[in-house]
Amino acid sequence: MKLLTIQTPSGPHLGVKLEEGVLDIHEALSVLPDQSVPATTHAAIEGGEAALRALSAYAARAASDTGVKAKALRSESDIDFGPCVPNPGKIICVGLNYRKHAEETNAPIPQYPILFNKFNNTLNGHGHDVPLPKVSKQVDYEAELVIVIGKTAKYVDKANALDYVFGYCAVNDVSARDLQMRTPQWLLGKSCDGFSPLGPYLVTADEVGNPNSLEIKLTVNGEVRQHSNTSDMIFYVDEIVSYISQHMSLYPGDIILTGTPEGVVLGYPEDRQVWLKHGDVVTVEIEKLGALTNRFVDEA
Repeated sequence: MKLLTIQTPSGPHLGVKLEEGVLDIHEALSVLPDQSVPATTHAAIEGGEAALRALSAYAARAASDTGVKAKALRSESDIDFGPCVPNPGKIICVGLNYRKHAEETNAPIPQYPILFNKFNNTLNGHGHDVPLPKVSKQVDYEAELVIVIGKTAKYVDKANALDYVFGYCAVNDVSARDLQMRTPQWLLGKSCDGFSPLGPYLVTADEVGNPNSLEIKLTVNGEVRQHSNTSDMIFYVDEIVSYISQHMSLYPGDIILTGTPEGVVLGYPEDRQVWLKHGDVVTVEIEKLGALTNRFVDEA
């Protein structure tokens, strides 16, 4: 199932992508009430398989009801997308997790996952502008696969780690390199406003299958800059979830950004580094997860 966030004046609504369009669950429930159906993205994640079964059955029923369709079925082109996980408890990131990316930046292959974090101020949606901060001249892109945790996980072994994953989505882990490299701690360059466009869809794990066999690509103004496969990860998804859970509890709705492949601006020789500028349009596309597109604009 593909879930998404619909931005509305009254707040985010849970949407379900159907063949006919997108069903706004909040609006549908106002016409066809059903207390077994999760009304928000977090309720769907926290409710697990039972909530997804109820949501799937309800969406099929609602899509055949003319009254519900008239009020709650929308064309995707008319939707104002929010981040597909609207309020994650944690945003954990894994750095230097693709072999060729580590090589292009002349970094040693890490022995353990390199972890850092971002904050909710970075969240952004498909189709929205990403501000280029006034304090940076070196803004870079990073196409990444995101793990969305579905069950509380602590001391999880690698063999069972994927059982704790609700689903996956795409993110552009936007990075201001001059701020990132100012100190050994990367956080500043990763946490500017709007620096984590997330989506367009949150795709449930059953539809994705093996998360380490997905084509991943990024374009800038239509030019391919990154093109790889999640099989090039140094630490695979199961190992990442298991490793983090040894040190902190993971909860439903937490998200983990799993690193980027080669092709970032930082990896070019200095005389060929062309940083993102006003008007650039960047698309992250991951197999089975859809295409996430954002325009970069000078900060007001």
